[in-house]
Amino acid sequence: MNVIITGASRGLGFAMAEKFAMEGHNLFLTARNEVSLYHALESLMGRFPDQQIKARAFDLAVKEKAIACGQWLLDQKIRIDILINNAGDFIPGSVYNEPDGALESMLAANLLSAYHLTRTLLPVMMEKKSGHIINLCSIASFAAYANGGAYSISKFALSGFSKNLREEMKPYHIKVTGVYPGATYTDSWAASGVDPERIMKPSDIADSIVQITKLSAQAVVEDLVIRPLLGDL
Repeated sequence: MNVIITGASRGLGFAMAEKFAMEGHNLFLTARNEVSLYHALESLMGRFPDQQIKARAFDLAVKEKAIACGQWLLDQKIRIDILINNAGDFIPGSVYNEPDGALESMLAANLLSAYHLTRTLLPVMMEKKSGHIINLCSIASFAAYANGGAYSISKFALSGFSKNLREEMKPYHIKVTGVYPGATYTDSWAASGVDPERIMKPSDIADSIVQITKLSAQAVVEDLVIRPLLGDL
């Protein structure tokens, strides 16, 4: 299968790329940072020489770049089997004190990146009547997130996008899944002082996502919620 992953240069995105490569799938990766993406590509190609692995940097928070990324993928002339909208960003703060422009930045990075890329790819997927779209939401999509005003708002919006898309794609046999991870140990947690054993590993999320893509054509996981064993922080 052909797997597209955004935000794939590190953290959860890179963990998913590794897991899908282990399963023998072809990878088409993108991220904002060209240097980090190159290092990720180099690592994956060295370990999985039998798979087709391609990567190109795009800042998906910019509408024109998200559409250009979609066009790059269409130019590959591949069947789009799995699209994982993982790209995102986090600006700390509350609604009353976060930096001016935080909401616009969070919506662009966490919602509109997925919206514009998906819209660019959907016509081909709808014509083929196949594919699986996976949107990386968050437990912040369910409730207020401490020190994450605009971030939480954007993740609520991404969840709404995912749920609407799920309904719209039923007649086209395209699966849509919203994934809602709790605290997962990536770079953003490295300086937090939180014990890595208290929260989940990126591989926990990646393993779960790989598994839901193995269901029969008649089944879909609509919402996947994964939390640390001891609960949210």
